[in-house]
Amino acid sequence: MHSRNKIFDDIAQLMNNAAGVAQGARDEAQNAMKSLMDRWLADREFVTREEFEAVRLMAQKAREENESLKSRLNALESAAKPAAKSAPKPKTAAAKK
Repeated sequence: MHSRNKIFDDIAQLMNNAAGVAQGARDEAQNAMKSLMDRWLADREFVTREEFEAVRLMAQKAREENESLKSRLNALESAAKPAAKSAPKPKTAAAKK
């Protein structure tokens, strides 16, 4: 009877080893595929999500700054128009003749 348990133990050990080898092969295949995909993406010059988000935030900040500057410019132009209307017009050379 003891020899029969030894056979089951050997079969169980063999199955565990086979499962370990299969897991190792799976990991190797997964790493190889990931490496291949990384190289393919790098060759296509795609950007990472982090780079995309950084540029998107920079563009958003630039748009907000542009809007702020536009409103300041409009305010300055509005303030300058009444002052230009009330100032006396300089005499030109054509008016002197």
